[in-house]
Amino acid sequence: MNHAEAKKKVQHLRDKINKANDAYYQEAAPLMSDREYDRLLDELRSLEERFDLHSPDSPTRRIGGKPTKDFPTVQHPVPMLSLSNTYNSEELDDFDRRVHKLLGHDSYRYMTELKYDGMAIRLRYEYGRLVLGATRGDGIQGDDITANIRTIRDIPLNLSGNHPAVLEVRGEAYMELAAFAKMNNSRAEEGLSVFANPRNATAGTLKLQDPSIVARRPIRMFAYDLLIDDNNRERTQQEKLDMLEEIGLRVCEHRTLCSDIGEVHKVIASWATIRKDLSYETDGVVIKVNEERYREILGQTAKAPRWAIACKFEAEQAVSRIRDIALQVGRLGTITPVAELEPVSLAGTTVKRATLHNEEEIHRKDIRRGDQVMVEKAGEIIPQVVSVVRQNDPDRGKPFRMPETCPDCGAILVKLPGEVAWRCTNNQCPPQVRSRLEHFASRDAMDIDGLGQAVVDQLVSHQLVTTFPDLYRLKAEDLVSLERMGEKSAQNLIAGIERSTQKPYEKVLYALGIRFVGITVARDLANAFPTIEELMAADEASLCEVDSIGPRIAGSVRSFFDNPDNRGMVEELISFGLRFRADKEPAESDTLSGRSFVLTGTLPTLTRSEAKELIEQHGGKVTSSVSKKTDYVLAGDEAGSKHSKAEKLGIRIIDEPSFFKMIK
Repeated sequence: MNHAEAKKKVQHLRDKINKANDAYYQEAAPLMSDREYDRLLDELRSLEERFDLHSPDSPTRRIGGKPTKDFPTVQHPVPMLSLSNTYNSEELDDFDRRVHKLLGHDSYRYMTELKYDGMAIRLRYEYGRLVLGATRGDGIQGDDITANIRTIRDIPLNLSGNHPAVLEVRGEAYMELAAFAKMNNSRAEEGLSVFANPRNATAGTLKLQDPSIVARRPIRMFAYDLLIDDNNRERTQQEKLDMLEEIGLRVCEHRTLCSDIGEVHKVIASWATIRKDLSYETDGVVIKVNEERYREILGQTAKAPRWAIACKFEAEQAVSRIRDIALQVGRLGTITPVAELEPVSLAGTTVKRATLHNEEEIHRKDIRRGDQVMVEKAGEIIPQVVSVVRQNDPDRGKPFRMPETCPDCGAILVKLPGEVAWRCTNNQCPPQVRSRLEHFASRDAMDIDGLGQAVVDQLVSHQLVTTFPDLYRLKAEDLVSLERMGEKSAQNLIAGIERSTQKPYEKVLYALGIRFVGITVARDLANAFPTIEELMAADEASLCEVDSIGPRIAGSVRSFFDNPDNRGMVEELISFGLRFRADKEPAESDTLSGRSFVLTGTLPTLTRSEAKELIEQHGGKVTSSVSKKTDYVLAGDEAGSKHSKAEKLGIRIIDEPSFFKMIK
């Protein structure tokens, strides 16, 4: 493939991936599987690096970059003001009367939009290209978080359609409720502190210094305002929202144009109930004068515009009594305290249990058995105890103490350094076994249809299954005696287990349930170590050379495979035909056949994973340490001891340009 052919292929891949992104994130209608998407992205990345066809707007540039030491401060050319709030109809009518008095007529309309409970952000586009993303800060100046903003896939790096040369967008970054709950559950399992609500999780994430971490968190965005310096005062809010959609930004479909304040009241009343069915948090309705020409007349206070107001919903809370504090054992042995409540109606459901997160959270709020507590749904889906109602009551129960042993199996509980969670030390603790099996069979892992919680409970209770390999020993006749498991269902389950043996290597790695190894990390491990033998032999230093892996993950992986029981389990799974080897593309050439490489330092354009992939595509081999058998050391900036050792041994040291010459 020559340079011209590569350029044409790269553009084709970018168009195809961008189209897939639009379908997935804008229309919620995926065009391809995750595996196919990742394959196209890897192909594009390889061609860009090989033929030096980089572009800041490429889909490959949306995964973040190196951490920065600090966020620069940027001035907002137009202040990012907050909104005045109201909680009742009388105050809303007062707002309407003020608007009428200032304008001197009633020839205006109101646009109502949902008020998102997230983090306000500012975007700047110049000639269609995203050049800045910033926080609201104090309204006059904020933090430049462009590197983090670029990882949010709802935000286009390049605008589509007709648009002004320069424009600014105001929007709200947020997390959907289900994604937030999944992220919090994962953090709790890992012994990490959990976020109180989606808003805090979003704000905390966007202020992280490492964009690659931001890219892995489920942040989305709605745009709600458009600023264009063209002196067009005839534009309306409705037209601006339509224009935002046309140029490729997401806007909320739940907006209504109202002829008067009476219609606004009806909209608010309807959303007080409907909002509970949304996939994200909203804490009210924003009411704006639709006509932009009137906004300058209405003006603003020091903090808020006079042409807009937010009518906020009251947080739905209820008082209940804690009957008991139960302890749940998770997949990794994490002990999670849960409040057993007297049943109470909350947000349309009957709540009987509420998470207490961990022992530190219980002590911080001083929650005790028998307390009357205020309960609310964090993000409308996760019941949690907010506070104790009468904390000074002299008849309260004793302060909570975490037991020294597991409530299910009696094993000793431990708290690891740097964690807030206690853990059960017995890997065979029944709740842990059940949770591991459910994780193994989940859709993102082995995707075994029919192996849900109820079936797993019975398999463990009847001692039919205690380890992953036990699943592959099952026969239909073992299952027919289980509750609600007829002969046909048993055969279907066995067939589903058999089909799972064809799942790709990265899915199997994720299914093993290694601590801190999520879907993305499992895929990166599979790419970096194409066989399970290579992965099990890798030391922590080699593991840390993989882009998404730091010392914590590397230590966890190493600890998992240092356990003889885990290594034995992997050997058994291999014997049952599970795939512990990556599907490799045919080598592009044998230019580097028989040659051994060691990578060190930071290369100008290639990541280590990409360099390793290129070496292998051309027939070479990458090892982790320098020895007399090493042919080349590919070195970048800040090369360390491997560079020095290569010099002592007289091994040839090459830089990235020299490497490209070799494979071209």
